[in-house]
Amino acid sequence: MGFGDLKSAAGLRVLNDFLADRSYIEGYVPSQADIAVFEAVAAPPPADLFHALRWYNHIKSYEKQKASLPGVKKALGKYGPADVEDTTGAGTDSKDDDDIDLFGSDDEEESEEAKKLREERLAQYESKKSKKPAVVAKSSILLDVKPWDDETDMAKLEECVRSIQADGLVWGSSKLVPVGYGIKKLQIQCVVEDDKVGTDMLEERITAFEDYVQSMDVAAFNKI
Repeated sequence: MGFGDLKSAAGLRVLNDFLADRSYIEGYVPSQADIAVFEAVAAPPPADLFHALRWYNHIKSYEKQKASLPGVKKALGKYGPADVEDTTGAGTDSKDDDDIDLFGSDDEEESEEAKKLREERLAQYESKKSKKPAVVAKSSILLDVKPWDDETDMAKLEECVRSIQADGLVWGSSKLVPVGYGIKKLQIQCVVEDDKVGTDMLEERITAFEDYVQSMDVAAFNKI
């Protein structure tokens, strides 16, 4: 898995092809995955690699906020298409793995003491790995859902919105906010896992209730 050498023309072309149908390296929002790959690219990609160049310029705009982006930065070889060999020479994910010989000695006559020590270290290593908490990037989103007119049944509109269920989506509080001419919009909050639920998906699902919903806008978007 990887992009190859991102300082070479071949590596940049792999990156460009990878981003042809993606906005980011992982998920639906910029994350530490984008920062890791961005830092490995020596300079802006050439104009003919427009997918990579578009992504590069977009991530560059987050330079001052890169430390606050969600996710955990991994070795560069952990990103990219699965069928490309990682040639970046990036290190391992954790120094905790150093000095642990998982395969033991090549000697056929390994002593019982050495064998026992190797097995203990392997058990400690596996235990340590299993206890590492998974970091889940989440966002709090405030949505404005607008009806067609003042005769729209807003209770039914909210019922439709809350009927949308997805892994990584939790609906919160809501209220009706006047917008003029007797029309009120539904303002509703939700919490999403960034890798599972995006605003594009929410808009598509909500505006599908076309008998009640005229449009949906994101009023506020905050990382948790």
